[in-house]
Amino acid sequence: MATVNAYITYKGNCEDAFLFYKSVFGGDFEYLARFKEMPSEEPIPEEEANKIMHVALRISKETVLMGSDTSPAFGPPCEIGNNIAISVSTGSEEEARTLFDGLSAGGQVNMPLDKTFWGAYFGMFTDKFGVNWMVGYDYEQNA
Repeated sequence: MATVNAYITYKGNCEDAFLFYKSVFGGDFEYLARFKEMPSEEPIPEEEANKIMHVALRISKETVLMGSDTSPAFGPPCEIGNNIAISVSTGSEEEARTLFDGLSAGGQVNMPLDKTFWGAYFGMFTDKFGVNWMVGYDYEQNA
């Protein structure tokens, strides 16, 4: 069964934002990775290396607040209003494919659904109504 969470993109201040959220909600980051940790054929620009590639803060048993920084080196610029996506975590590759194909119909696929270096089957798109989505299946949940 799929779960739905918010994913927020920042203009370089993701770490500050999530340290603030952590001070309010409590808990620890379930995951925090920087762009310099990402495998890349191209060198990561020095000014981008320490920015947040992905962070996850569990808010409750059912809810995880997630985020990342963005920059011209890693995709379209972040603008307030387009910086929030709905993140759907599925229970299988098949469910991920079904939801991805269904929700992206008539929209714009930004990252095709595929296996990733971080151990997930993952893709991103903007649906035909302008809503940003991320759909993924985490292989580690069955480990």
